[in-house]
Amino acid sequence: MQSIETYDFSGKRAIIRVDFNIPLDLDHKVTDDTRVRASVPTIKRVLDGGGSVILMSHLGRPKNNEDKFSLRHIKSCLEEDLGMKVDITDDCVGEQAKQKAASLKIGEVLLLENLRFHKEEAAGDENFAKELASLADCYINDAFGTAHRAHASTTIIAKFFPNDKMFGYVMIDELQAIDKILSQPERPFIAILGGAKVSTKITVIEKLLSKVDMLIAAGGMTYTIQAALGGNIGSSMCERDYLDVVPKFISHAEQLGVKLGFASDAVCIAEFKNDTPSKICPSNDIPNGWEGVDIGPNSCEEFVEMIKSCKTILWNGPVGVFEMDNYAVGSRAIADAIVEATQNGAYSLIGGGDSVACINKFKLADKVSYNSTGGGALLEYMEKGTLPGLDAIKQQ
Repeated sequence: MQSIETYDFSGKRAIIRVDFNIPLDLDHKVTDDTRVRASVPTIKRVLDGGGSVILMSHLGRPKNNEDKFSLRHIKSCLEEDLGMKVDITDDCVGEQAKQKAASLKIGEVLLLENLRFHKEEAAGDENFAKELASLADCYINDAFGTAHRAHASTTIIAKFFPNDKMFGYVMIDELQAIDKILSQPERPFIAILGGAKVSTKITVIEKLLSKVDMLIAAGGMTYTIQAALGGNIGSSMCERDYLDVVPKFISHAEQLGVKLGFASDAVCIAEFKNDTPSKICPSNDIPNGWEGVDIGPNSCEEFVEMIKSCKTILWNGPVGVFEMDNYAVGSRAIADAIVEATQNGAYSLIGGGDSVACINKFKLADKVSYNSTGGGALLEYMEKGTLPGLDAIKQQ
């Protein structure tokens, strides 16, 4: 495995798998360029080393090559963040891509069109990976957010660069940040898990119980938990198939001496709109026709105290429907508590996806220790200790 720090890029074309799967508004304008900015140091390292760059990424989950998923919409944002002009292809493979890649001059950047316009990408097709590989002299994986997928551009392509593959700076920083909290956490260590579903978090909850001193399970998971404990949750979201796992992880936490935090109250609404009337209910006694959309004031108070007492903090998933301002109060309280704890010397890792969008919404991203670019990848890495995209680079 090569190192981006020591590799000689002079005269070489580097194909870099970046994660430009970023949010666009209805006019196809970028609303959050965090991941684009994160990729700049890796791109600059190649250019400053005398090489040229070919960037590849997916955007969304296109079915029929819809224009709204074209990476053309990201081009101007990329140019602004890089401070230079970028060329783009009509397709990520084919004659035009070959010609543009072959004619790249030292110091130039080429952006390939959306990889997922080809079903071979997600299928991990070897011939598709080989065609992508043929465009370049070396391969850099800098897309932590997709490293848990064994796709053509994230994993399979690496075999065509047995002696010329490496991690980019995003990947290196991500692994260092995660290892810092999993391997050498300063205690007390708290994990705050929000988001919608118990099903996507249960294995990571089990894994974290052996590592943390406290664990808060909130967000949409609250109502599955309360239903499992015999509560009334009205019309709140609930995964009935997962009710039986709740007592198991509560029992496991008790055995390990881990303090659990569940939301005791909730902001509830009868109509899913930002400006509809709301009321505070016990989270285990929500009237029929009403649903919980945020943690209530008592939960806020309890969670904030738990967070402020800790020296290592992992936050993955908001605790309410933060996209609607009236139901972002709980997530804002969590964010503020994490910022305060960080200022007092705690190490805080914000775990990808909606959590990063949430902390960006509150303009607090620069006040925590590290913002991860990967949600699902982060959880899977915590659960398994490795990812397909990592193994592909490490294997000789």
